[in-house]
Amino acid sequence: MYEPIRPKSVLTPADHAGDFPRRTREEELDIQLAGHLAALLAVTDDLGLDEAADRIAEQVARLRGAPPVRHAGLSDAPASALHRRAHALAGRALVVAASRADTTVAILAAERMDAHTEALPAGSRTDLVGAH
Repeated sequence: MYEPIRPKSVLTPADHAGDFPRRTREEELDIQLAGHLAALLAVTDDLGLDEAADRIAEQVARLRGAPPVRHAGLSDAPASALHRRAHALAGRALVVAASRADTTVAILAAERMDAHTEALPAGSRTDLVGAH
């Protein structure tokens, strides 16, 4: 006559939602920015741009609190494809850096975008966002 008591659904909110650690918006942006910069670092290392890679690695270390793992192998991708990828990654880093008001990283990202734009032949720059 009576239905058995059903166990709680996994979709039911937890009774102790405060028991789970929460990150602030700033912490989330730091994590996101460090990720974009780490990806940019890998491409920059692949291009053999050591000075630029060192500057990027410094910022990743500052955001993460530990030095990043450096890219060990080369991808054998064409340089133009790597420059396009690096330009896109630097653009993403610039957006996040601007939203968290990190002037140092914003300037670095903008410089890298310019450098990767300049590294491409003039005729192939038209599809880059913000190309000169």
